[in-house]
Amino acid sequence: NLAAVLRGSDATSAPLLLLAHIDVVEARREDWARDPFTLVEEDGYFYARGAHDDKAQAAIWVDTLIRLKQEGYAPRRDIKIALTCGEETSDTFNGVSWLLENHRDALQAGFALNEGARGRLDADGNRVALEIQAGEKIYQDYRLEITNPGGHSSRPVPDNAIYRLSAALTRLGGYTFPTEPNEAVRGYFTALAPTNPTHAADMRTLGAGASSATDAAAQRLSAADPAWNAVLRTTCVATMVDAGHAPNALPQRATANVNCRILPGHDPRVIRTELEQVLADPAIAVTIAGHIDPTSPPPPLRPAIVEPIHRAAALIWPGVPVLPSMSPGATDGRFTNAAGIPTYGVTGLFADPDGGGVHGLNERIRVRSLLEGRDFLFALVKDYGNAPNNP
Repeated sequence: NLAAVLRGSDATSAPLLLLAHIDVVEARREDWARDPFTLVEEDGYFYARGAHDDKAQAAIWVDTLIRLKQEGYAPRRDIKIALTCGEETSDTFNGVSWLLENHRDALQAGFALNEGARGRLDADGNRVALEIQAGEKIYQDYRLEITNPGGHSSRPVPDNAIYRLSAALTRLGGYTFPTEPNEAVRGYFTALAPTNPTHAADMRTLGAGASSATDAAAQRLSAADPAWNAVLRTTCVATMVDAGHAPNALPQRATANVNCRILPGHDPRVIRTELEQVLADPAIAVTIAGHIDPTSPPPPLRPAIVEPIHRAAALIWPGVPVLPSMSPGATDGRFTNAAGIPTYGVTGLFADPDGGGVHGLNERIRVRSLLEGRDFLFALVKDYGNAPNNP
């Protein structure tokens, strides 16, 4: 981990934390068209593992502080930077969690900027929208297990571990968690409505808040796009199954992994109880796999947070809409939010419709996106640094 601070002039102004992780997802050289661990510029793109997730933002944060220092810029508030490790392997070690436990002063801030949202491009490379992430879902795996005496496969019995687990998973597959749009999700659909005439009415209904029509609108939006479904509710899906020990024996054990993405503020232990009710088979043991990450409600989208983003975006990309959002995936923001540091995903980095190969093959970022994101974040940090009030 690396932490540094550019001191401000007003000790009563809460610091701003610039957060990024510098570890990356594993990549196999033989699978890539280029060496994933050598930065290559080609046809208007930078290619490398981590080019988008998350070394682009990490590099911009360092560049921003260097430029501010060279300019002789004196911010009102302290501007902190933390480049950390372990975001991609939080089940074994996480740098942000460790810093919060051992060097809290390095991260303590009034608010933080992090990964978690990006700009969206269409298939022709045109800018569609810039997102602000406020809140993220919690990753949690659950292990399902049922045991049975088994026996010889020539003498089958009705009580079969595979059949019982399969039946329970079928019940889970037919279950939908309740719709719970938060502030960011409501704002997202409200802002998206003018650009989507097919679903505009449902988006406006959802954005307006709870009403008798909200659930029906949410169901139609969920059916139209899996990404919309993912931000409207907790989701749980079977991802792995294992059963039996021999081809000529009745199974003595059947197990499954169920991966849940839980809305912020919900306790994974409560979700486990809900899973048990949905599976509806007391013989199936449901246990939490791995550790439980901290969870907290989404940070508020106050004007002091949102307005500087709009100003910087209008400076770099006039006319491009700015949308609040909630991430269906997890970032280090889950640790800082739970520690009382409101954390927002703001990158200014526009990605292709396929996501730029993040966590996949041939990860890339447009050179133009990186340079424009650099200018956007520089302007944004200066705006926040000069702000007279604490967000």
